[in-house]
Order: sequence, then structure tokens, then C-alpha cells
Amino acid sequence: MSEQTTPPPPPEPGAPPAPKVVRRRDWLPSLIWLIPIVAALVGMTLVARILMQRGPEIVLTFKTAEGLEAGKTAVKYKDVQIGVVQSLRLARDRSHVRVTVQLTKEADGFTASDTRYWVVRPRLDTSGISGLGTLLSGAYIGADAGTSEDSASEFTGLEVPPIVTRDASGQQYLLRAADIGSLDVGSPVYFRRIKVGQVAAYELDADGRGVTLRVFVNAPYDKFVGVNTRFWHASGLDASITASGVKLRTQSLATILLGGIAFQAPEGEMGPIAKENTAYALAEDESLAMKAPDGPSQPMLMYFNESLRGLAPGAAVDFRGVVIGEVKSIGVEFDRTEREFRMPVLVQIYPDRLRRPAGETAPESRYSQEQRLQFLIGKGLRAQLRNGNLLTGQMYVALDFFPKARPVKVDVSKTPVELPTIPGSLEDLQTQVQEIATKVNKIPFEELGKDMRVSLATLNKTLTGAEQLAKTLNNDVSPEITAALKDVRKTVDSANRTLSDDSPLQQDVRQTLQELTRAAGSMRVLTDYLERHPESLLRGKPDDKKK
Repeated sequence: MSEQTTPPPPPEPGAPPAPKVVRRRDWLPSLIWLIPIVAALVGMTLVARILMQRGPEIVLTFKTAEGLEAGKTAVKYKDVQIGVVQSLRLARDRSHVRVTVQLTKEADGFTASDTRYWVVRPRLDTSGISGLGTLLSGAYIGADAGTSEDSASEFTGLEVPPIVTRDASGQQYLLRAADIGSLDVGSPVYFRRIKVGQVAAYELDADGRGVTLRVFVNAPYDKFVGVNTRFWHASGLDASITASGVKLRTQSLATILLGGIAFQAPEGEMGPIAKENTAYALAEDESLAMKAPDGPSQPMLMYFNESLRGLAPGAAVDFRGVVIGEVKSIGVEFDRTEREFRMPVLVQIYPDRLRRPAGETAPESRYSQEQRLQFLIGKGLRAQLRNGNLLTGQMYVALDFFPKARPVKVDVSKTPVELPTIPGSLEDLQTQVQEIATKVNKIPFEELGKDMRVSLATLNKTLTGAEQLAKTLNNDVSPEITAALKDVRKTVDSANRTLSDDSPLQQDVRQTLQELTRAAGSMRVLTDYLERHPESLLRGKPDDKKK
């Protein structure tokens, strides 16, 4: 049915003419639609670009999502962002958290199956303080690129950051030890007290008899690890109290609290540079690590008839100051023949420690080892307990020659050989002290005390009499002594006056002496004349005859 059009009304007189309406063509589009079209094209271009630059999507599992936020937490490698966390979801069994991560296109290599991921947070452990930068920026996920050709989409995140990453330069070595001690992942490794590496990992051996540690030595210090290098525990204080005194050793202040490992080769014996994953034994301390090889050992059994207090397994066995073995065990047993208790001590002797220095060859002996041992025992070789430290009471076993020792017969073919013993010097000293104490106990101290009290009473009476005598002398004899002294003084004064220079006696004596001098002179003249003229005794002087 067609629509009817009503004609326009006629124009009124004097009115302007009606406008002419022209209909636009329907196929020409409006310009306003260009704006959304251009916006759609730009959006599609951006989406395509994002899709082209978008990398793989992976899932990480962690025990907790502490510090992680969807759309905010970044994934970094060497502080370069390679992805971002898209979502966090709790696993159905509630044992872990699944973290979906969108990697960038440049991070395709981080899908290798051996790639490692961990959460970087502020952490304090044996290797020090790490992750302080996250206090302001927040936690992020760290990555360590793998080298496997196989790829994966799900990874189990590490709860502890790895100590050694795959881009680190250096080598790893295996250490076998009886226990881990105070070591932990990140404990330092020292060479000549310089930190050159750290403990990377450890695990219990399959048989449960020890542990295996994996240590990483940074380059270029790995060139100092040779086939003859020795490793030892450097944890805490290495204190030893022996007969030589007290010794304290430590690598650094950090090892006292956190523990550590040290290594070094004997001087001039490092040998070729060790290859990676070379296995070494981890010694308890430096002295054991640097000790020369002992060679074959020989067990010996000793029986003592004295107390073994202060002697323990591991105590030294020495020969005139040279340690040639150690005590392995001690015990007690009853000898039914002698009907007494004996104290057996089993020791391990290393004969090579008494041989010539390296490089010198000893001439071959025509006697067997048993014959030589029998000869030494015949010369007085005996074992004796001695005190190694008076402060701690530590004992050791000393081997020495005692020519005056009682001869004994020993079956050197038995295993172990029974080495004769001799009482220790301390035991003799204790016996002498006990004998002295017995003699002292026999002294009648009570009777001596009574006699001493009587003597003191008599002495007291004597002193009282002497005091009274002194008072009597002071009162009776003292005036007479004073008068006698006055008379003596008068006599001395009189003698002084008589012997003075101007006294008459002195003048008379002086004149007499002068006369005697003149007479002596005349006698000398007469004697000289008679010696020249002896005939004058008969004839007289010639002058007298002339007269």
C-alpha cells in the first residue's frame, strides 16, 4: 500500500516563498564514523604488537605467596625484568601456591627444564644479609637460566636462593665428612684466610655413615686447588690442650659464629690442578689435614696395674717426645691367675714415623720385625703412663728404655703384641707421698702438745724470774756501777793531764831523751875511732903523747 502525500498549502499573500528541500544521497557515509574506525585500527595494531611481543606463560609453585602480588610483582634476571606475575592461586590440596607468570618474548630461554626460580626477600643467613633492596621496591622473583634443551611450563620454586648460579665463574668440589658440624649452605671457604668460595649444598650419604658437601671455589682461586690439597673444618675455635700447652686457631671472626672450611696444600706438594667435582676428605682440624701419611699401623696391647684416670681414646703414644701412635681403647679385666684387676690399653703404632726422612733409604735388615721388637724389649723397652698436663690431668703413654727394668718374656708372634709396662712416675710419687703421710700419722702430736705446754709453762716461769732479776739489778747494782764509772772517769782525766804535752813529766822525759840522744852520738864517735885506731886502747891518743 503506497503512502499518500499531502500537497503543501498555498502560500499566503505577501509571504516569502517556501524553502526547497533536497534529499541527500543515502550511500555517502558520515565523516563522524572515521574516528572510531581509526581508533579500532590503532587498538588492533597494539593488540597485535602485544601478542607478537608476548612470551610464554609458565606456572611456578611456592609454599607461600608472601610478598607476591598479581600484576605487580616482577620476574628479574640480573636486575632486568623478564616477566610479571599474572595471577596467584591456592592449590586444591592447599599444600602450595600456584603463581602464573607471563614472560617476555626475549625470555624464551627461561623455559628450559633446569631453570630455577626463587623469591627474593630480605634474608639473613650464613652467607650474610641479602635482599635489602626489596625493603622499598617489594619482593620479586629471581631466575637462573637453565642449559637443558628440554622445555617445561611448570617449575617448582626454590625456598632458599641458590648460592651458586650457572653464570658464576669457578669450579665445584666434593667433600666427604663424618658429620656437617656447624656448616650450612653459604658457609665460607677460605684459602690462607682469604674467602674464595662457599658451601653450595650438602646431603646425607645413602648408607647414613657420613655426609657429602659440595663447595664452590670462585675463579681465579680454583687454580690453587690441586690433587694433593687438604680440606678441613675451620669452624669456631680450634682449641687443643696437650703436653705442649694450649693452642687456639681460627680462620676469621665469622667462622667462630657461622663456621667455615679452609684448604691448603703442603708446601711444594700441590700437584696438578684438580678437575671439577674432584672428591676430597674433610678433616676435623688443620693438624689432622696436614699430617703426613702414616703408612701401615701395628696394634699393641698394654696392661697397667694403676689408675687410668686422665687417659682417653685418642691420647698420644710417644717415644721420647715423638708421637708414634694413639690410644684406641681402654678397659678393665680380672686376671684369674694373679687374682687381681688389670687395665688393658689397646694402642695403634705407626712404625713409619720412626723411619728415615723421605729420600733416604734404610739398608735392609736381616732380622724380622718380631726379632727387632724382641731385641728392643730385651734392652728395656717399656710403656709408662705419664702426666701430659698438670692443669687438666691429661695422661699419655710414653715408650722409653729402662735398662734396670725386670726382664720379661714376650710372645711377639701374638696379635696384638703385648708390650710390657712399668709403673708411672706419678704412681711412684703418690706411693712416696702416701708413705710420708703414714709416717706423719704415727707422730704422737697430742703427747708432743702436752710436753710443749709444760715447756712453755716452765719458760714462762723462767722469764718471770729473769724479769724480777733485772728489776733487782736496776734498783741495787745500778747506783754502785754509776759511782765506779765516776772514779774511772777521774782516773782517765788524771792520766790525760799527766800525758799532756805541757805536763812536767812530759818535759822531763823529753830532756832525758835528748841526753840519751847526745850520749848515743858520743858512743858512735868513740866506736868509729876505735875501729880506726884500736891501738889507742893501749897507747892512748897520739896527740896526748905529743903533749
